[in-house]
Amino acid sequence: MKKIIKIPNAPAPLGPYSQAVVKNDTLYVSGQIPLDPFTGEKLFDNIQTATEQVMRNIESLVQTAGFSMEDVVKCSIFLKNLDNFTEVNRIYETYFQDEPPARETVEVKKLPLDAPVEISCIAQR
Repeated sequence: MKKIIKIPNAPAPLGPYSQAVVKNDTLYVSGQIPLDPFTGEKLFDNIQTATEQVMRNIESLVQTAGFSMEDVVKCSIFLKNLDNFTEVNRIYETYFQDEPPARETVEVKKLPLDAPVEISCIAQR
C-alpha cells in the first residue's frame, strides 16, 4: 500500500502527480522547484535563494512524512546552468553534513515554469 503525502507547507503539484509518496518504508519526493509554498511566488531571482527554497520544500515534505534528512539516500539535481554547480553545492551540503546521499547533477535546457533548479529525492528508513 502506498501513502500519498500532501502538505500545505510545500508547493502544490503543477500537474497530475503527488508531492511525495511513501511505500514500504521508502519516501519518494517529487522534483521541487523554488516556489514559496504559501504564496506560490517564484523565487527565481538568484540561484542561492532558489536553492534554499527548494531545500526547504524538500525538508518540509521529508519531515511531514515522518522521515529526517538523514534518511535521504538519493537526490537528483537538475540545473539550467551548470555554472551554478558550486553555489548549489554550498547550500545543498548544509542539509547533508555527515553522510550525504548518493546524487547526480545534470544541466537541462528547461525546467517547469522556467525554474533555475529542481531537486528530487528518495529517503528510506
